[in-house]
Amino acid sequence: MEAGAILVKRGLLSPQQLNQLRTDRPEATRLDVAAIDLGMVSEEAALRALGDEVGIPFIDLEQQEVDLSLLKGFPLKLIHRHSLFPIQRNNGTLRVATSDPFDLYPLDELSATTGLTIEPVLAPREQIARQIKAHLGVGSETIDDLLALQDEEDIQLLDEIDVDSELSEEAQEASVIRLVNEILIEAIESRASDVHIESQAAGIKIRYRIDGMLHPQPVPPEISRFQAAIISRLKIMARLNIAEKRLPQDGRIKLRVSGREIDVRVSVIPMLHGEGIVMRILDKGRMKLSLESIGLEPDLAKHFGELIRIPHGIVLVTGPTGSGKTTTLYSSLLEIKDEATKIITTEDPVEYQLEGINQIQVHPKIGLTFAASLRSILRHDPDVVLVGEIRDMETAENAIQASLTGHLVFSTLHTNDAPSAYTRLVDMGVEPFLVASTVEAVMAQRLVRTLCPQCREAYEPKQEDMPKDFPWEEFKKRGKPLFRPKGCRACRQLGFTGRQGIFELCVTNDAVRQLAHDRASSWEIRQAARANGMRTLREDAWLKVLSGVTTIDEVSRVTKGDRL
Repeated sequence: MEAGAILVKRGLLSPQQLNQLRTDRPEATRLDVAAIDLGMVSEEAALRALGDEVGIPFIDLEQQEVDLSLLKGFPLKLIHRHSLFPIQRNNGTLRVATSDPFDLYPLDELSATTGLTIEPVLAPREQIARQIKAHLGVGSETIDDLLALQDEEDIQLLDEIDVDSELSEEAQEASVIRLVNEILIEAIESRASDVHIESQAAGIKIRYRIDGMLHPQPVPPEISRFQAAIISRLKIMARLNIAEKRLPQDGRIKLRVSGREIDVRVSVIPMLHGEGIVMRILDKGRMKLSLESIGLEPDLAKHFGELIRIPHGIVLVTGPTGSGKTTTLYSSLLEIKDEATKIITTEDPVEYQLEGINQIQVHPKIGLTFAASLRSILRHDPDVVLVGEIRDMETAENAIQASLTGHLVFSTLHTNDAPSAYTRLVDMGVEPFLVASTVEAVMAQRLVRTLCPQCREAYEPKQEDMPKDFPWEEFKKRGKPLFRPKGCRACRQLGFTGRQGIFELCVTNDAVRQLAHDRASSWEIRQAARANGMRTLREDAWLKVLSGVTTIDEVSRVTKGDRL
């Protein structure tokens, strides 16, 4: 019985759907594969039905214990070309996962190669692909092709002959392109924000930053032999000088992956054992720029929404690199954007292009700094100005002058908490009375990883195991459990998917204004702000824990305990 008929017999397809497949896909060798491609049936349901019919059991490969020692003697070409993966060996029998119950030739070839009896089991192709990437590394098939090419070259020793060396270089270049593409696509599919390609004494190392945490990426050990080719390919993509290996270089790659536009910022720095590359991935399709999506608690969202609509003054967002400051500012601009408001930004670099907002990319090498661009911006009659970062006194003074002349100015600073922003500006050389009269509010923020909603598990904590400042009374009053990560297929066994902000909003009331004017310490400003109802980063984070968004360990990792 053909595969399509089996699916009809099992009630997974209707006879009408089968006839439609035969009409629409006359060239399809397997109608079950066509039905899966068109979304008529899930691969798991189809494989279970076909397996029952032909007597091959279906397994969930991610729940199986895999004997990784079997990979050493396993023919790699069968893994890559036929999506086979060895699971266990029991005496003379080898259990092998496949996603094709009808293609028995590779199993016969494997039996002949290993001298073992093959026991096939069915598993989804995607699960087998994940196992291959996890245990053999990204691009392992491409590495095999490159090694084969290199071996041929070594045997022929034709480096001096122009024609042959050109041909071998062309073939090798195609494989290197494929390898680099696989590294980038895997990073995008893993939701990585950064790719770190590090040159070390032992060879090349690749790590992905996912939700703020670095994860080593399995790669075949042979990849180190193509380190120079990989780095050169990335330099070509970023339009950098491939001959310059002594100086740092920065570039940009624009990609389209599965219909989504992806921007990749590339930084190359010479290291002790070769060049290191870090790529920042900006996925426009996945980006949600709205104040609702960044994690503001309802009371804070209402208050901040009022602040971003004031007619003039400075609103600062502070935090370390990678804490989501740009996302918050972009979300604020989109919130207040309309036809009656002219908004101009000056940024380094422009991370996302915003419709209806005028954006300037600064170029310090030619004199277009934040301060210089800000002076020019004011001649364009804006209502709202965003300065990417206040780095020096000149920029700070220009931002203050802009606010004094009736403009609303948004900007960022690098400080650990909100009250420290006032003293930081004074330390830069700005007069305290100017800081006091222009800064309307400062919001500090961090990012915490959010629990995967598919697999998070509830638990009842013990009070003695909790941090001293955990709001135990509030927890008991709510009467709801806390949650911790577990790991599932949806979150790639990490237990977390995505991040949300935690915030500390310090509004410049009369008490804070007077302290800033009097050059008071950030500690005194903090006390006054808390007396006025400011919720600290740590306290805001505990609300996320109580509502089941994140974990106690995550809060402890990102914030330190409050000292009153």
